[in-house]
Amino acid sequence: MATLTVRNLEDDVVRRLRIRAAEHGRSAEAEHRALLREALVGDEPEPAHLRAAERLAEFRRRTAGRESSTASELLEQSRAARLETLMKMGPEAGEAS
Repeated sequence: MATLTVRNLEDDVVRRLRIRAAEHGRSAEAEHRALLREALVGDEPEPAHLRAAERLAEFRRRTAGRESSTASELLEQSRAARLETLMKMGPEAGEAS
């Protein structure tokens, strides 16, 4: 990788660059790289919702074909198990204290 040195920048430009870097949660140097990349390559970062959608799609690809229960099936199983436990404990187990 190459190194780039920029000299004689106005104080206001440097200040704005530092503020922008802080807003994006990165160092001033990382912000420099991002700005240059965006201006010259157009490589803007994807919005968070697109990254999340890609992660979800990848998860679905990896778990395709696996047996999994739906939320309603899991809830029904939980209710059945709770009912069975209560039936074993007797009538007083279902009463509020």
